[in-house]
Amino acid sequence: MNKIVLGLPKGSLNNVNRGNTYQLFVDAGYEVRGYEPGNESNEINIMNDPEIKAFLTRPQGAAVELNREMIDIAIIGEDWVREESINSNGDPIKKIGDLDYGQTRLIVAVPNEAPYQSLTEFFRANRDRKKPILCFTEYPNLTRQHFMNNEGYKEVFGDDIPLVQVRGLRDGSNNQVQIINSDGATEVYIAKGADIIVDNTQTGNSLRKAGLRELETIMESSAGLYAGPSCTGEKEDKAQMMFEQLFGAVEARKYFDVKFNIFNQKVEEVKEFLLSNKFCSDEPTVVEGNKFSQVDVLIPKTKFPEMLSGIKGFGASAVIRENVKQYVK
Repeated sequence: MNKIVLGLPKGSLNNVNRGNTYQLFVDAGYEVRGYEPGNESNEINIMNDPEIKAFLTRPQGAAVELNREMIDIAIIGEDWVREESINSNGDPIKKIGDLDYGQTRLIVAVPNEAPYQSLTEFFRANRDRKKPILCFTEYPNLTRQHFMNNEGYKEVFGDDIPLVQVRGLRDGSNNQVQIINSDGATEVYIAKGADIIVDNTQTGNSLRKAGLRELETIMESSAGLYAGPSCTGEKEDKAQMMFEQLFGAVEARKYFDVKFNIFNQKVEEVKEFLLSNKFCSDEPTVVEGNKFSQVDVLIPKTKFPEMLSGIKGFGASAVIRENVKQYVK
């Protein structure tokens, strides 16, 4: 097999406080060099898998690189895939699987003091204005699609296509609604005179700090492993194998490995307690000693406090809780 070319995300998806894709690969069993958060290099080495060639990619550009077969697979948010795919011809980008981190929402926002409660109200209220409506966003394609599907927009402008400007390039016939590409920090454009923005948000904190509020959500997004049209045959098999390893590491983050000692005569009672309350994935592992047995369970993190209280009631001692690196169901 030719090497499979992997795009690894730069920015928030490799931030230790949000996604930490580097740590995900390490937990999945990959030995990675050149991708440590805050110290990424353009070429990344997967030391223990010579079949993978990895590059650093910007999330905004990864879907473009997939479509043009510059990379075979990439970890990217669904929002960027849909932004690229709206006007794409040819084979679509395929989702191999969701990795359940990097959750975000793409939202429409206006200043706090704006009187509108919906995007429909916004367009109706601006029906007779003379100046163009200015919207800044990193998602011009999704924004234009969302605007044109809005009832208020259709009432005021019909099928007229909003003007989209990406630097010096312009497309669209409706100069009264102008969607202008931003290069990050989109919320600051309101203070500079924009009327409305479309941006992604995790917590909404940056919007609130900028004096903005949400009108509505366009879509929800999370990180996934995606394949371009060049990912076929053996590469597709390899990509599926990689996803299963990565997803096992994602699933493991939801569990604790818990070991504790219990008197031998209490083992059956403890096992029944753990099984009846679904405090273990399958059934406890028990290693019997002279007086005590060691019990080992894999438990969802959310259930650990309740389990701990219960096993202490049976006289459990020497309780050890460890994080799990890999969990394949």
